[in-house]
Amino acid sequence: MAWKSRTRSLQVFDTGQSADTVEWCPVPPCHNILVCGTYQLQKGAGVDEATPTRSGHLYLFDFRREAPMSPPLTELQRIDTPAILDVKWCHVSVSEKAILGAAAATGELQLYAMSASQEGSRSLQPLSSIEVGAERLALSLDWSTGRMDSSSDVRVVCSDSAGCISVLSLDEGSLTTLSQWKAHDFEAWISAFSYWDTQLVYTGGDDCKLKGWDLRMGPSCPTVTSKRHSMGVCSIQSNPHREHILATGSYDEQVLLWDGRNMRQPLSETATGGGVWRLKWHPTNPDLLLAACMHNDFHILHCQQALESSAGACPVVATYILHNSLAYGADWSRVSLDEPAPCSPVAAEPKESFAESRGHLRIQYESPTASFDTSLEDDTGRYIPESVTAPSSSPAVGPAPTPDHDAASVSCLLATCSFYDHMLHVWRWDWTPEEAPQGTEQR
Repeated sequence: MAWKSRTRSLQVFDTGQSADTVEWCPVPPCHNILVCGTYQLQKGAGVDEATPTRSGHLYLFDFRREAPMSPPLTELQRIDTPAILDVKWCHVSVSEKAILGAAAATGELQLYAMSASQEGSRSLQPLSSIEVGAERLALSLDWSTGRMDSSSDVRVVCSDSAGCISVLSLDEGSLTTLSQWKAHDFEAWISAFSYWDTQLVYTGGDDCKLKGWDLRMGPSCPTVTSKRHSMGVCSIQSNPHREHILATGSYDEQVLLWDGRNMRQPLSETATGGGVWRLKWHPTNPDLLLAACMHNDFHILHCQQALESSAGACPVVATYILHNSLAYGADWSRVSLDEPAPCSPVAAEPKESFAESRGHLRIQYESPTASFDTSLEDDTGRYIPESVTAPSSSPAVGPAPTPDHDAASVSCLLATCSFYDHMLHVWRWDWTPEEAPQGTEQR
């Protein structure tokens, strides 16, 4: 049996500023809610004109498939904020509300609660904010609730540009710092909980180190320090479906899969052809991993064979190529595309946009730049080219995984965003089994 993979663009939205982070709401019944954060460097104003400021927007969208000729994405709200570098929803409701966290360029971790009006329209309201440090950027955050376990112990981990990690608790809508420590020599690009043991935290920094920390032992010494990545570690996520499994990504263009019980060597290494800024495991399928690869598109990796038999690189089963700039934000939705939207007919299939997982024509990128490296920005936030660099080569695409014959088709809704073209894309991926022609070797 062979597999056919197809991606189709559903809608493109101009965010007006550089778009760097997106997240679908995981809390029912709000799976159709999407947020997007932006980052824009602006020239200083007033007396201190030499000091630039970083501003942003936080967008709230509703995804509906109600009218055949209408775009499915509707903007519900646009909030002026400091520049946003990461957004994450708490995976469970808190006091019966969906809670969003945002890492801001002011060094703040900001929380918003989603509310609904009498007419049913949803909006975000400020809930709490805490400064993790002065004169630094908050770079990432993660919630301890990744396995969707309801618990009174809701915590957040946040990393910042001073290389520090903060662990905070959320109690009665207020954030309290539990611990903070210096974890990396340079920017701590990413921080993440182990969703299976939330006393374990993983961090990655521009010092090329991946570290693990046991909060019960205190922050004085990491339990794990790996230099397996050769450049800055900028993405980490624990697999919420497979215990001990961790995915990491780096500017070195590699996705590594790890068993947390033995961090001396990764289980798998996959070259993606672009710095791996974000990794997201599929919300229900334990083997699918979405990668935002900066200079080389968005890829969906199938990790089953690599995890079960350490069988080398993970094959890329789909690639979305329609962005024209740095691929930064990426997330899966829990919305089912195989069922009608509640109380509404199924919308007509949007006009198809071509994107095949192999053999495609590439869109030429702008010259790449280091992530948020302000020395390469002018005072409008645009890239200052030092030299013209060709895009990274396409990733090696191995044989597609061979599924069971009774395996079901996969249809997924995704959102991705790119930096300098100010674009948010909503798209779908269909992965369907089809019989191979007679005489054709199965792959």
